Amino acid sequence: MDTALTRELAKMIDHSLLHPTLTDDELRAGCELARAYDVASVCIKPYAVPLAVEQLAGSDVLVGTVIGFPHGNSQMAIKVAETEQACQDGAVEIDMVVNIGKVLGNDWVYVTDEIRAVKEVCARHGAVLKVIFENDFLPDDAFKIRLCEICTEVGAEFIKTSTGYGFVKGDDGRYAYEGATEHDLKLMLAHVGPGVKVKAAGGVRTLDGLLKVRELGVARLGASATAAILEEAYRRFGGGKTGSSEIEINESKGY
Repeated sequence: MDTALTRELAKMIDHSLLHPTLTDDELRAGCELARAYDVASVCIKPYAVPLAVEQLAGSDVLVGTVIGFPHGNSQMAIKVAETEQACQDGAVEIDMVVNIGKVLGNDWVYVTDEIRAVKEVCARHGAVLKVIFENDFLPDDAFKIRLCEICTEVGAEFIKTSTGYGFVKGDDGRYAYEGATEHDLKLMLAHVGPGVKVKAAGGVRTLDGLLKVRELGVARLGASATAAILEEAYRRFGGGKTGSSEIEINESKGY
């Protein structure tokens, strides 16, 4: 059995703790789950960064948070201030949402300036920047390609498909999203520059899904179904059990 593969897969996962209804007790439980499975990071609501830093002290699990989440519409100065606060609170990974309206309006100067401004704050604090495109809202691949180019130019460490909350209204009046599609992941991997990695988020909830995006070249996965994914990895590839049933939170609250 390939237990090294199981560990590698765990370290691809950013455990999502972003659902708006999560309580502090559920956030603590989510951090303990992330510690038990030794994932790459938690991606937690901004106000709870200090909670996560305390909860994960002494572990190898990093603390990340989101900026301008989920719609990307905050003033640029607010995104900068939010990033500064998050870094001061102990976040070492920052997932920012682009201003989607500016992207759709082809205001590439604004989009570049905003990503660069957040990147500069991250750089001062030694934090990693992940830029969320929200691909479900982008009707043409040209938008995604241009964002890849900008993020490469600015020096973002990651680009990311989705927030997991970018719901699009269908003809039947219902809202849904696709999230991390194979088409978009291949497109982003093909157009991003050297040193910029791709994070998949939205819709990948199984071990087979994780293995598929890994094979494509994806470096990280944002997921709330962490326990289900890694328990299956233990069964298939080997690895220690965690006794996670006592700490598992409702995995429907997330990506």
